[in-house]
Amino acid sequence: MRVPLPALLRTAPRARLQTRAEEMANAASHALACALPLMAWPALAAAAPRHNGALGVAAVAVFCITMVLVFLASAVYHALPHGRAKLWARAVDHAAIYLFIAGSATPFTLGAMSGWSGWAGIATCALLWLLALAGAALKLMRRLTQRRLSTGLYLLLGWCAALAALPGVAALDASALAWLLAGGAAYLVGTAFFVFDTSLRFGHFIWHLFVMAGSGCHLAAALA
Repeated sequence: MRVPLPALLRTAPRARLQTRAEEMANAASHALACALPLMAWPALAAAAPRHNGALGVAAVAVFCITMVLVFLASAVYHALPHGRAKLWARAVDHAAIYLFIAGSATPFTLGAMSGWSGWAGIATCALLWLLALAGAALKLMRRLTQRRLSTGLYLLLGWCAALAALPGVAALDASALAWLLAGGAAYLVGTAFFVFDTSLRFGHFIWHLFVMAGSGCHLAAALA
């Protein structure tokens, strides 16, 4: 007898499954995207100690690691054929997005771009990570099965991260600020393709391209 899927893997059916061609495009795009943070990490790590010491180095590491994690989880999920393994990978993929959002804000609360001082930055960063871990846990425990609600919570956490980053943003020069805003715009526009990817062929792949663009812009902001 076939064992039923665990509760955390049972989700509401999608309007349309991604075709194999779409999934290969999805997987390839984010597999390539793993190179973005790996290439930027050495330069970011070299500059971090001059700004905020050990906290700056840690913030850069968290930023880059969570970016690699979210792209790697996505690539693995999309590369797998439909079945139990893909469902497990999907849960991890969706949970990793929450960690990536918090990781993207970490340099602005702890690292070189932080406008916070002392324990204020640490407390703000800790709160963001608490929310991110809660969101990831809810995903893995099947408490967020409505796709649009889940997307809304991603955006909510993203805006919380943006507000937490405001003190650091105020200290950015014009080029870094422009890269930061461009990245936010890429994520926001791309969300439309994510929400409607079940009815738009290769819509999810387009969403991936916007995510890659947003991530690249934020790496450029950190390097500016």
